[in-house]
Amino acid sequence: MQNLLLVDDDPDLLKLLSIRLRASGFRATTAASGEQALSMIAAERPDLVITDLRMAGLDGLALFHEIERRHTGLPVIILTAHGTIPDAVAATRQGVFGYLTKPYDANELLTQVRRALSLHGRVDLSGAGLATGVTSNKADTAWRSEIVTRSPAMEDLLLRAERIAQGDASVLIQGESGTGKELLARALHRASRRAECPFVAINCGAIPEALLESELFGHKKGAFTGATADHPGLFVEAHSGTLLLDEIGDMPLALQVKLLRVLEVREIRAVGSTKTIPVDVRVISASHRDLNLAKSDGTFREDLYYRLNVVTLKLPALRERREDIPLLLSHFLKELSKRYQKNVNALSHDALEMMCAAAWPGNIRQLYNVAEQVVALSSGEIVSTKVVEQAMQMEMQRLDSFEEARRRFEYDYLTRLLKLTQGSVTHAARLAKRNRTEFYKLLQRHGIEAAHFKSAGN
Repeated sequence: MQNLLLVDDDPDLLKLLSIRLRASGFRATTAASGEQALSMIAAERPDLVITDLRMAGLDGLALFHEIERRHTGLPVIILTAHGTIPDAVAATRQGVFGYLTKPYDANELLTQVRRALSLHGRVDLSGAGLATGVTSNKADTAWRSEIVTRSPAMEDLLLRAERIAQGDASVLIQGESGTGKELLARALHRASRRAECPFVAINCGAIPEALLESELFGHKKGAFTGATADHPGLFVEAHSGTLLLDEIGDMPLALQVKLLRVLEVREIRAVGSTKTIPVDVRVISASHRDLNLAKSDGTFREDLYYRLNVVTLKLPALRERREDIPLLLSHFLKELSKRYQKNVNALSHDALEMMCAAAWPGNIRQLYNVAEQVVALSSGEIVSTKVVEQAMQMEMQRLDSFEEARRRFEYDYLTRLLKLTQGSVTHAARLAKRNRTEFYKLLQRHGIEAAHFKSAGN
């Protein structure tokens, strides 16, 4: 059932409007002001907003502009008195879906609502959907079926991703490790015109530099020791489809130059070959690193950064979408129960509260690991707090990757130095046997501000 948010500072009109829409099969929630509406949208994104134009505080047009800025693609219908029709017409030119004059006709209202929902993929106009507001068929959302969410932030991101998918612009997906960057890349591919062609992914940080060029561009037999046969490479394998360059920030500088040329001329040359091969590939790159910072400190080429970063999608960390934790856990428990041939249905209330309150530095990947341990440890259908505590303790004792361990060591080392020197970068850099410029770059990489340690030392 579609959720409509109704906004009006007149309680009688708000009540009448909500009664009519509920009677037509919609779920209607109400807000008495534009400010309240924005707060409600942040908590749960509706399918459509219907707002009065003239309200105290944030009026209907100002509310629309805020919705457009924060929740791109959410349709808005404005209600207006006859005297403000010119304002409403001007609003539609700025992107408002439509407007209705007061007193509005009930049939016209329903027509506009259903049209707005259908054009934004929210309702099936064939058959019963017209009368009841039934959600559109699953084919409309099949491209994103692997992404489990009810977070307004994620819904906004997916709406943007669906629009981006229709073109061929290079996309940079940023987000912490474990947030699901490859899942989003696969969803983008499925939503694109290249969906029937190959999707190929490579982790640029997991392959030695000497082999990465060969993996990407291919090699000829005899090009180097061990090259016993021709190898086409991933660009050729992904021809007409999509290539995901995961952890692009870890790509060596020498290879970044070659990748830039491939993106510019749309052709590759295999290692050991004198011939070039044209390729038609959409490139999606992903990184947990701040590439803008890497560009500034010289570890990532500026020209390649702008070539890859035509459109950026930033995945929120799990701690920024905690409303998804119960949903994800339910999904994981079903999947893992089948694998382990168990019947683990749910978590106790206290156990779920514990999971929702955890920090989850490893994001969804870490949540999945704990869910797997919970299923493996559980003997009954309902998971107890004790089992969750045990699973989380086991997860925290797991070995970090080398990169995670180094990052944690660097952060701890830098903060200890700054505490010791009471925020003096010059003194801290001298103790670390690094020049000040390099030391400042390390502080920037870890988001550490020396000034905070000066106040802490006083």
